[in-house]
Amino acid sequence: MSTRALGFGAIAEAYERFRPGYPEELFDLVLGYAGRPVRTALEIGAGTGKATRLFAEHGVAVTATEPDAAMLTELRKAVPASVTAVRAAFEDLRPGETYGLVYAAAALHWTRREGRWSRVAALLEPEGVFSSFGGPFELADPAVEEAVHAARAPFLASDEVPSPDGTAPDEAMQWPGTELQRSQLFVDVRQSVIERRLTMSAPDYIGHLSTVSAYLQLPRPTRQQAYDAIARVLPETVEITADITVHLARRRPE
Repeated sequence: MSTRALGFGAIAEAYERFRPGYPEELFDLVLGYAGRPVRTALEIGAGTGKATRLFAEHGVAVTATEPDAAMLTELRKAVPASVTAVRAAFEDLRPGETYGLVYAAAALHWTRREGRWSRVAALLEPEGVFSSFGGPFELADPAVEEAVHAARAPFLASDEVPSPDGTAPDEAMQWPGTELQRSQLFVDVRQSVIERRLTMSAPDYIGHLSTVSAYLQLPRPTRQQAYDAIARVLPETVEITADITVHLARRRPE
């Protein structure tokens, strides 16, 4: 787990407030792919439990792992008592118990590439399912997006997270599907997109930016200057394109 990933604890309450949850369609997609009931799951980098709730509320026994204590504190406030919360980075997990599902919600890119897939495979039951899902949070109006880009530019060139393996944005298969296809440990790699549109107030949009790692890397005064500059060019409400790209794969039978 990178040190940049561990910076979210300082804004755990904002993360819980301003990050959207996940729709029922995601659960249906994962369970449909599994083709059988999923009774147990391990979550990588659970954060404040946005995805944890979706699976736990459908009766899945979720073990939610998260290295940051502040994020876990927020998670424990919001998830059912059936969830097991464990303070641990993905790289610190040791093989032992296995699960029907291992998943990561907008968190897999924070894990180290070395040994990533052998660790996931070791945590899965035979033919168990892995899923990773997330996606960009983009202003739907091109004119608003252009104005925000110009306001942000003096402080931050980009707030995007680049593909960990360098896959171009226009490639048909995106990361981590690209790595899963190359791995000898997984089969039946699939990629799906759940379309999602949101409307939020300008202050809530700035609140969301306060949870984005690129801004968290800026010195505090510079960060606030960036937020103020962006706020000045926003309309009262903004439309957001927040499509969820879902990757699914199955552990190769032994």
